Amino acid sequence: MDRGKRPGRSLTARNNQIYMDLKDIVREHALPFLPAKSLFRFTTVCRDWRLQISSPFFAHNQSLSCRSTSGLFLQTPGGSSSLLPIGANFCGVPDPFLRFLPEPVDIRSSSNGLLCCQGHGVDKAYYICNPVTQQWKKLPKSNANHGSDPAVVLLFDPSLLNFVVEYKIICAFPSTDFGEATEFEIYSSKEGSWEIAGEICFGARRVIPKSGVHVNGVVYWMTTGSILAFDLTKERSQLLQDYVARGILGAFSGKLCKANVSGNSIIVYILANAHSNTMQMGSNTRMWSEKQRIVLDSKIVGDVARDYSVLHVDGDLMVVHSGERVYSYDFKSRATKVLSNVSDIYNMRCLPYVNNLVSL
Repeated sequence: MDRGKRPGRSLTARNNQIYMDLKDIVREHALPFLPAKSLFRFTTVCRDWRLQISSPFFAHNQSLSCRSTSGLFLQTPGGSSSLLPIGANFCGVPDPFLRFLPEPVDIRSSSNGLLCCQGHGVDKAYYICNPVTQQWKKLPKSNANHGSDPAVVLLFDPSLLNFVVEYKIICAFPSTDFGEATEFEIYSSKEGSWEIAGEICFGARRVIPKSGVHVNGVVYWMTTGSILAFDLTKERSQLLQDYVARGILGAFSGKLCKANVSGNSIIVYILANAHSNTMQMGSNTRMWSEKQRIVLDSKIVGDVARDYSVLHVDGDLMVVHSGERVYSYDFKSRATKVLSNVSDIYNMRCLPYVNNLVSL
């Protein structure tokens, strides 16, 4: 009589193999795309995952893969900092007040998980740190006087083939030799020193310190009436005449973008032609082109016209402050969400932050 076959070791072995294959796939191809907060939780899954996540190679790979904005660091001038996560379950640091640094600091700039901070001490020292790993480095003193609120921009782009972290800091500062002129000083981690560029931008008005962004090797600042651009490779500057001297700068699909509030709408423009001011008269070529016109969900923000203030914009999301709330808008899903209740944010510096494991 055929009593059938009972599940034997072969079936159990196949199930175990499927489990092992799935676990390896998740470990190798999914974990690097997760933010640091989630990864720290997954170190308790098993010993293999803990060793994988703790390895320097994984930290390098994760810094390449996890590039989306995870939250905003909010900095009160001369006060403490705090972290506003885009998703509470996916972004976090052990000490958002940055008390692991040797002195109280102001956050001046951020780039792909690294923060550029400046101490409150007499020497106004610059520090580079990763708030996740709490690793930090103190930079040598700059050659020029950058002022009490320096227009500093940190540039860090993880490289697949370069395991040594390399970054640059550029500061636009008023020239002491020429009136209405701006000079530039650059710090290179590769060289370990500051160097004043030979370029001087004449006609540049006051640079707005917290407005700086970098897109494809070019740094942009808003000024009173124009946009100042500095190409790091060529070490050349340019003034872009800005027909709307308000809003906030960002990067959208690899191009410079600007978000302006117009009534209940927020319009995102992208830089279409940086040389339109040199075109022939009568040319239809425009410097800026409208990319998107966003209206936040009235069910979330209400029907009454709001006094919007855009805090951050990139190709994935936009963060907006209105009244006593901070909202996020996802460009892909077109969803509006409430991030937090924050009333006094107008005097704060808001810096985008990527929650990754990059090692200094």
